[in-house]
Amino acid sequence: MQFYSPLRYPGGKGRLTQVLCDLIEANGLTGGTYIEPYAGGAAVAIALLNLEYASKIHINDINRSVHAFWRAVLDQPEALCRRITGAQLSLDEWRRQRSIQAEANPDPIDLAFSTFYLNRANRSGILFGGVIGGQAQDSEWTLAARFNKTDLAGRIARIAELRSRITLTNLDAIELLRTVAPRLPRRSLIYLDPPYYVKGKGLYEDHYRHADHERVAVEVSKLNRPWIASYDNAPEIRAMYSAYRFRTFGLRYSAQSRYEGGEVMFFSESLSTIPDAVMPSRAAAA
Repeated sequence: MQFYSPLRYPGGKGRLTQVLCDLIEANGLTGGTYIEPYAGGAAVAIALLNLEYASKIHINDINRSVHAFWRAVLDQPEALCRRITGAQLSLDEWRRQRSIQAEANPDPIDLAFSTFYLNRANRSGILFGGVIGGQAQDSEWTLAARFNKTDLAGRIARIAELRSRITLTNLDAIELLRTVAPRLPRRSLIYLDPPYYVKGKGLYEDHYRHADHERVAVEVSKLNRPWIASYDNAPEIRAMYSAYRFRTFGLRYSAQSRYEGGEVMFFSESLSTIPDAVMPSRAAAA
């Protein structure tokens, strides 16, 4: 599996790229607009654009750090890539980059690079998580383990070449669904990947409470464009989306078994064809 996004993100949704490619093709949406209200690492969006399943993508994230990173990719890719190729991979630098996240008004390019640095150096790509290898840095894996400078700068440069086909916003997802989604072309697909219901507080800085998930479900019910939504397979989420077709799947791979884990994907009625099963692609760490 080829990686197009330079960011790692909790949940590993990049493994669903082939699922979405097949869904788009089966429903006559190839070459349309694809939008992610919770973009994060935007792994699927960037892949669909590169593979020409989408002619345009709209990525949105309310998190200021994630938005700052994508803004730099689109507006200042050369400056961002210079910082990446010249990055010092040390605990002192990791601490310095982490301190930038706490600043009230950091310089945008500083925040963008700090976001990237911590995403690549921290466990599971979590910005406020612990560093790979721990503070001692005496294990087989260190903070440099996921920091291939040349490859990652190359990914950013390739995305920047497609910037005329990428829209970026910094909106609350519900506001996006209310204001942007109704104006999308008819040949569009909205992919919602909200924070996990059960483990969201430990994985995402902008986690949701039960009422937040309910508000999203209400807005989704009003959408007039094709959509899919993926969640952790919690009973509360299944109840909120009980009116829709769904498929369960897993993203955690074990060499002794198939993909495991409790995930669920819901499909809008406007999608005439949905997969018999959601089978994520196996992938190494990005």
